Amino acid sequence: MKKIILLLLMVLLGGSGIAQTGRAPNIIVFLVDDMGWMDTSVPFADSIMPLNQRYHTPNMKRLAAEGVKFTNAYAQPVCTPSRTSMLTGMNAARTRVTNWTSPNKNVDSDVSDDQFAALSWNRNGLSSVPGIVHTVYATPFPQLLKDAGYYTIQVGKAHWGAAGTPGANPYNLGFMVNIAGHAGGHPQSYLSEQHYGNMPGKAQLQAVPDLEEYYDTHTFLTEALTREALKALERPIRRGEPFYLNMCQYAVHTPIMADPRFVQRYYNAGLDSVEAAYASLVEGMDKSLGDIMDYLQSKRVAGNTIIIFMSDNGGLDHHQRGGLFNTHNYPLRSGKGAVYEGGIREPMIVKWPGVTRGGTTNPAPVMIEDFFPSILEMAKVGAGRIIQQIDGRSFVPILKTAQRTVVARPLIFHYPNKWIHIHKDEEAKLGINYYTAMRYGHWKLIYRMRTQEFELYDLSKDLQETQNLAETNKDQLKKLALIFGKTLKERSAQMPVEKLTGKPVPFPDEKVQ
Repeated sequence: MKKIILLLLMVLLGGSGIAQTGRAPNIIVFLVDDMGWMDTSVPFADSIMPLNQRYHTPNMKRLAAEGVKFTNAYAQPVCTPSRTSMLTGMNAARTRVTNWTSPNKNVDSDVSDDQFAALSWNRNGLSSVPGIVHTVYATPFPQLLKDAGYYTIQVGKAHWGAAGTPGANPYNLGFMVNIAGHAGGHPQSYLSEQHYGNMPGKAQLQAVPDLEEYYDTHTFLTEALTREALKALERPIRRGEPFYLNMCQYAVHTPIMADPRFVQRYYNAGLDSVEAAYASLVEGMDKSLGDIMDYLQSKRVAGNTIIIFMSDNGGLDHHQRGGLFNTHNYPLRSGKGAVYEGGIREPMIVKWPGVTRGGTTNPAPVMIEDFFPSILEMAKVGAGRIIQQIDGRSFVPILKTAQRTVVARPLIFHYPNKWIHIHKDEEAKLGINYYTAMRYGHWKLIYRMRTQEFELYDLSKDLQETQNLAETNKDQLKKLALIFGKTLKERSAQMPVEKLTGKPVPFPDEKVQ
């Protein structure tokens, strides 16, 4: 009789925060596009900042209250390198997917440059099939989850490979359901009245597929994707199967279009039209998170569902935004495309019922390639069949022990590419184009490949990266440069090649020996 009562209690509490034992956990990664560290009312800094007061993200607050905030979480400066690292566990220096992939096969998204020759990087992205030109061949973790009995779902932005290559199709990467994921890196439109870009004679490769049901219904893209995600979850929940949901909102990527459900709040607050629209995209994304959390509760599976919230790179700062440059991620410096903190530090929250303690903060540095071993460990799925070398390290141990410090390791942000055309003086201010960087403990070493110059920052004292210690702490610079160069070489990292000499830029360790 006691056993029956206990079983009934477990069923009744399944929708609460209490973990259901003896079952494989459901796992959701809620990945936002281009969301900055400060684009939320949840403070990830030591105190509430002015930008935290601009945004309205009550569901992120709710998730943080039920889980743990990681205040030193990182991704790459732009999207495809981060997304590829997440699926493969490999750092971008190793994948050689170091820039965003064009939706067109074999098209180089790098901007041409006077100093450096075109780089032969993996411009076609990720492939689960060997022998595809300009791709990294790897085993994606969704395939391992699927093989282990998980029902795997991809919703929203994919952007792992160029059209016409295996990586463009999520079905080739282990997903059993794909909704709106393709080679495009941003939506052509967020508006149903514009068919999300699928207008006759106007559709481009960035037009969002699969959502014809919502055309002309005044359903914003973020909402349409959320509704489709909930529909997709019905089957595994009904059948009692563990599921993995890769929930990838296109928000808050450009084009910055106002979500009519929320934008008036920001007009009333006095924001200009661009910033009001941007804030409305953030709030619409947050509603999506809340709707999914509510659905899990209603289906009584919240107690056995892990939610990981993350962004794929820092917030857009220097173009296509309202207001002044270098203010959109303050106190972090610069933004998307940069190796400064504004381009790589991300808002990350993990809720694991029965494991994480709600309302806690963990400052341990973690990286987007850590998702691969972490998710497999959460699911208790072995990685014996993988073909690639893993750079990520599971953060499950620090979730289970609430450990706040870890042994220092090199976190690498490698960008031997040219993202956009701006003046070289602006490049140096923003940390954009031909930069590579390493965080090691509380130290950050930046190497500018154009000039072969270093910047050294102590992030524990200088989060804004304003005090360059390269000249005053040469011993520390040399120590880090040796680790940095060794790590890049171990990962077969590419360096840009000088047009005049035909030689690659020296690695960081070669400049201090």
